[in-house]
Amino acid sequence: MSKAYFAHSTPGKVQSDWQALSDHLFAVASLASEMGGPLGIGRACFAAGLFHDLGKYNPIFQRRLAGENLRIDHSTAGAKLLREVAEGVDRQMAEIIAYAILGHHAGLPDRLNETNACYNWRIDNSPEIDPVWRDELGETPRDLAPMDILRKIPSGRNAGFALSVFGRMVFSCLVDADFRDTEAFYSRLEGRVADRQWPLLASFLPDLSARYERHMAGFSADGDLNRLRREVLSHVRGKAGEKPGLFTLTVPTGGGKTLASLGFALDHARIHGHRRIIYAIPFTSIIEQTAAIFRQVLEQEGDSLILEHHSAIDEDRESRRGREERQQHDKLKLAMEDWAAPIVVTTNVQLFESLFASRTSRARKLHNIAGSIIILDEAQTLPRHYLFPVMRMLEALVEQYGCTIILCTATQPALGARPDFQQGLALEGRELAPDPNGLAGRLARATIRHGGTMDNDALIAALEENEQALVIVNSRRHALELFRDAEAARLSGLVHLSTRLCAVHRREILGRVKARLKAGGPCRVIATSLVEAGVDIDFPCVLRAEAGLDQIVQAAGRCNREGGRRREESFVTVFDPADYAPPTEIKGMIGDMKRMIGKHDDLLSLPAIEDYFREVYWRKGEKGLDGKGILDRFTVTLSGTDFAYRSVAEEFRIIESGMEPVVIPYDDKARQAVADLGIENISSGRLARVLQSYIVQVPPKARALLVANGHARFERPDLRGDQFMLLQTASLYGPELGLLWEEAEYLAAENMIF
Repeated sequence: MSKAYFAHSTPGKVQSDWQALSDHLFAVASLASEMGGPLGIGRACFAAGLFHDLGKYNPIFQRRLAGENLRIDHSTAGAKLLREVAEGVDRQMAEIIAYAILGHHAGLPDRLNETNACYNWRIDNSPEIDPVWRDELGETPRDLAPMDILRKIPSGRNAGFALSVFGRMVFSCLVDADFRDTEAFYSRLEGRVADRQWPLLASFLPDLSARYERHMAGFSADGDLNRLRREVLSHVRGKAGEKPGLFTLTVPTGGGKTLASLGFALDHARIHGHRRIIYAIPFTSIIEQTAAIFRQVLEQEGDSLILEHHSAIDEDRESRRGREERQQHDKLKLAMEDWAAPIVVTTNVQLFESLFASRTSRARKLHNIAGSIIILDEAQTLPRHYLFPVMRMLEALVEQYGCTIILCTATQPALGARPDFQQGLALEGRELAPDPNGLAGRLARATIRHGGTMDNDALIAALEENEQALVIVNSRRHALELFRDAEAARLSGLVHLSTRLCAVHRREILGRVKARLKAGGPCRVIATSLVEAGVDIDFPCVLRAEAGLDQIVQAAGRCNREGGRRREESFVTVFDPADYAPPTEIKGMIGDMKRMIGKHDDLLSLPAIEDYFREVYWRKGEKGLDGKGILDRFTVTLSGTDFAYRSVAEEFRIIESGMEPVVIPYDDKARQAVADLGIENISSGRLARVLQSYIVQVPPKARALLVANGHARFERPDLRGDQFMLLQTASLYGPELGLLWEEAEYLAAENMIF
């Protein structure tokens, strides 16, 4: 009688309650195939699922399931054996699928590096398994090559990168299917049903379109600006029937592009069958505002259609700890960040770092990105040091995985292919807005002027002359010090706004600012660049520290936003901040911007903006636009693939500063979520989504100082690992200034005085 092999055990229960290994393998294979089917990779995903846990056909692993403290690699045998049994073209596909199998717990590996975690070392050192697997699994899957996708992969230098995206999609389907089947098994044993289902976009589209129409009908048609917005909306929606693919939407600030892009997406999805809408935003400061707008437009009471995901809390930390220290069934506590919602509002960081991720929890969502409409708001902020890899990823999503992508901005970043930019995207004839140049002229509501060098005293003098004014600077330090100097000068109506404040607090402050502006009272705001995109405020006077032209244009969008004053009386003063050197990247773009001054009379015009971006790209050059050499680390030769998934994922960081989150228990909602950290059956993902609005990002050394002096600590590390760093000393966070981490050491010394 042959030995029974199991995939998952149940502590305290007899083996008859355990999950048979063959049952798990076929269940994961079927589920992965179902997920991969709409992408055209179903057969490859079936093979990945069928072979992923083949290493559990090992008596040592079975003893581990029974409770013995043993370590055994169970993720390699399936990768090795699939490569051995596949034939012909299937063997080439098996080599790529093997990356997914090898990585389904620890993450996608590099083909070759100096560690024993790489693909080659593991294949060469795979543990032996019981050959009974052949009898239990039957015939090896065949016809693994997704021919429709392969025919669309470009030849030449970027072919390897495009194939690596296929590997990522297989990996995504595999890990999502594995998580879901494991969860379903333990849920059945515990007599509960895991509610993981989101409604399909297609089933809601008629209702969503009707709700959208009702909302838009509520806007006034009076006034030139409202008529112009309606004109833009009508023209954009009229393009919804065009062939899916890449589009640009170039509308100046205040032209209604957010709601126009949403209307296009709803219409385009209805016509072409897209599976979801993903709205990606570069700034966490406006993501909640955008999500709130979408809920107001689309959701009714009881609906759950929109997933808002921008947490800076690293859910992978808890999951890594879980894999190393917990039983298999603790996968139930992992966050369900699979982006299966019909509408997702997220950040560029979440989107692109997931697309280039190697970790299971981040890469899990990729198969749900396929077939989506992706709106990239403020497209000019796409990370320039990763611009070429990002562009190739966008092309792959469009050409091979059925996405429509809209580059949406007032300052279109000149990404179209042209003779001097052959790596550009196919954007010719794909503009959604009516006459972007004409729109730029009709919606220009401010005049840029140059203020020369201005120290804090000069800025305060300018604020004294203007009861309502906005000053935007390049650093949190400058904003804080200027605010304190302005306080000392006894200016009225002062407001400080920076990412020292958590998002919930910033939202409250912006609400008060809008009310004060509307009432005509004194309102002098000192802010960082977080106010430059998507924040609906209207000042008669704006002062902006030197930056790139795209940022200057965004600052101009906060000046005379509603067009209530003459353009000639609404000034954006660009100044050189005397005592505050700009960050390195901004310094280069300041030079690019200054070269535009002598070439263009109107810096707010589209030709000036396009010329500026060409200057930026020319200065950075090909190497600068792929600063980490990512494209060259995904290659295919006659000897096979060489994909550096893990090392690229470790280096692909849109925000390079390495800031770390501290949770601020700002209000009752935050304090309740903190208390819930002690409840084991509430998932970390759910709590992270609540607490993501209560985070302040601080430098790593500053956070370490907070911890060393007792001002912050990880909350419930026994349940949550090192996920939730909570501020303990309430006096370090104030209602005006936010988190003053610089005072951590001083307060520690003060606390020693009795």
